[in-house]
Amino acid sequence: MTETPAVARLASGSLAYILRRNPRSRGLRVTIDPERGVIASVPPASRRGWARPEPLVEAFLGERERWVRRHLDRHAQQRTTLDARGPLGDGGLVRFRGSLHRIRVEPAPPGTRRTSVERVGDEADDVLLIRRASRDRRSLSVVLRDWSRDRAAEAIDRAIVLHAAALGVAPAAVSIRDPRSRWGSASRQGRIMLSWRLVLAPPEALDTVVVHELAHLRVFGHGPRFWTLVETRRPDHKTWRRWLRTHAVELHEALAEGGAAA
Repeated sequence: MTETPAVARLASGSLAYILRRNPRSRGLRVTIDPERGVIASVPPASRRGWARPEPLVEAFLGERERWVRRHLDRHAQQRTTLDARGPLGDGGLVRFRGSLHRIRVEPAPPGTRRTSVERVGDEADDVLLIRRASRDRRSLSVVLRDWSRDRAAEAIDRAIVLHAAALGVAPAAVSIRDPRSRWGSASRQGRIMLSWRLVLAPPEALDTVVVHELAHLRVFGHGPRFWTLVETRRPDHKTWRRWLRTHAVELHEALAEGGAAA
């Protein structure tokens, strides 16, 4: 797979994008990455008809320019909001289970080997209390990511237990990862993958993605039969899919090393 920068000349001005040559691509696929912007994936140049894909990409982006720029503007606005929250540290803000939590850092008792994280307070004043162990060399960002990943695994396990039997499926394997372009995936071999960052979103959003991937173990593709199956467990799935699209930048850039708080 190779990537090269490119520029499309559109009605409202030039638009930079990344041209990705992917051996697995069968045609043109355009995605908007929260961090990298517009990515146009196309087959290798050796594939017939794909030696010069730039005119096709430009025409595609031109037809959907308003949609593309709306998403890019929304991502920029989210970054402005994140920057306004300040750096990741004592007093900063981080999202967990959909709500903003204040970070409080305290020294751990003498002899403590590992930094701990605890959620304290109530919904009006949620706090993530971090007791920092002097022997623990992990950065604050890594500490919070490790803790969040563990909480995500617990929440995902609960959601699978809640929905799998009702959907008539049993995953062969479940992995927790940190993908950039999707919240989850399912294979025909029965394996599902889910992003740990879903634990930063409201529980209903995490639940929706789990149902989505479990439903794919019965129905691949996104036809009417698939959505009917999803709606048996999450009739409000559109609301939470929209929430995830709206907050994509925030969740993907959350807990970044040296970055904003959420």
